[in-house]
Amino acid sequence: MGKTYVVVAEVRGGSLRQVTLEALQAVSIACQEGDSTAAILIGSQTTKLASELAGYVDGKIYSIDHPELEIYNPETYLNVMKSVFERVTPDVVVLGHTAQGRDLGPAIAAHLGAGQISDVIAIEKSDDDEAVYTRPLYAGKAFEQKQFTGGAQVVTIRPNNINPSEAAASAGEVIELEYAPSASLRSIVKDVVRKTSGKVDLTEAKIVVSGGRGVKSAEGFKPLEELADVLHGAVGASRAACDAGYCDYSMQIGQTGKVVTPEIYIACGISGAIQHLAGMSQSRVIIAINKDPEAPIFKVADYGIVGDLFEVVPLLTQEFRKVLV
Repeated sequence: MGKTYVVVAEVRGGSLRQVTLEALQAVSIACQEGDSTAAILIGSQTTKLASELAGYVDGKIYSIDHPELEIYNPETYLNVMKSVFERVTPDVVVLGHTAQGRDLGPAIAAHLGAGQISDVIAIEKSDDDEAVYTRPLYAGKAFEQKQFTGGAQVVTIRPNNINPSEAAASAGEVIELEYAPSASLRSIVKDVVRKTSGKVDLTEAKIVVSGGRGVKSAEGFKPLEELADVLHGAVGASRAACDAGYCDYSMQIGQTGKVVTPEIYIACGISGAIQHLAGMSQSRVIIAINKDPEAPIFKVADYGIVGDLFEVVPLLTQEFRKVLV
């Protein structure tokens, strides 16, 4: 009898996050003949999203829609997951390696008595057709390949590393489940104040323009924001820039911040400390702009520009605007 893969969909701003489709593609890679796929969608006003998700899942979509579920609460969401698991017993649960996935994944693993492999960036098959998961170690300086030896499994997928799933051959079946509010919750999330770096989610952006101590001030981020707008990208920062008060910590990329893997990463005025490289070294193309030709960032960059970022960045914005706008 085949395994049952369950993907936990993630919603932000009323839309399915891209990493949900990447998780579905991860499942399609890992699946063997006879395996089945299901998905869980939790939120508020999810009818349209459930129909959208059904276009990618050739199986059942368990949709739990309630106003109280609009804002993520780990205790509430886990209780909902437990109720779904009474209907479908998962062999493998797959989530995005996001703030929500990193929080919910271990709780699911504990409930199922499952093993967990986190921060997966690639999946391939072994000689015996079992899934082999690749994840980075030591700030991306090494990689390890891991396999489950048995039992229930939980896997989290790093965004922007696995191509999104394409539409399924046949639409899945949406099953709407009732939500029963619990009176014994230990905590209630009343509101979430989001501090974002721009219109595009930093962890899912295809292009990231990031600033370091070299931007010199909060005003110094304006040229970077203009370039990011033209490229339809997001703005990030090094810890040095955040510590200096130039920007909010929600923009921080690095070992103690967000991990990003965009197609293009433009580092402006960033020296290239190992802590920062831990958060962006897996970017497909790295472009460094720095006045210091000896800056460590140039050792990992695919392309480097030695110059003043306040001269170089506006010129890049001007040229890209001619081409793209």
